[in-house]
Amino acid sequence: MRKVLANTTPLIALANIDWLELLHKLYGTIIVPQAVMDEIIREPAKQRVHDASWIKVETIQDQSQKDLFRARLHAGEIEVMILARELKADLVIMDDDAAKKTAKFLGLNVTGTLGVLLKAKREGYLEKVEPVMNELICDGLFISDTVKRYVLKEAGE
Repeated sequence: MRKVLANTTPLIALANIDWLELLHKLYGTIIVPQAVMDEIIREPAKQRVHDASWIKVETIQDQSQKDLFRARLHAGEIEVMILARELKADLVIMDDDAAKKTAKFLGLNVTGTLGVLLKAKREGYLEKVEPVMNELICDGLFISDTVKRYVLKEAGE
């Protein structure tokens, strides 16, 4: 079974536009650390995330590592990376650039919300990426014009 972890932003972004189930279709079980669930509790999408039986909460074992990352990252991002290393995760889904760079530096395989959409199109769960990406933008997820053009090119749209 693949071990896939997700950070707060992809969960909230997809839940807010009613596409959270896409994660389940693509990856099965999604693992999140407690800090991610603590961050989600303050969001309107919290009920959808909490009701998803395929999202499993796990606790990091080595709490001492949290201090190594605090300067640049949020608690959820820190715990995702620590837990991903502890579980030898196959994939981490996160959107923050600094967090992605840190995760890649740590040797983790990383994608973001837009990478999830591209995978969903390749696997036949989405006909087009652009309408879903536009929903994310309308809901407040920042996607630069450069990134949007790149994603559309990758999607063949």
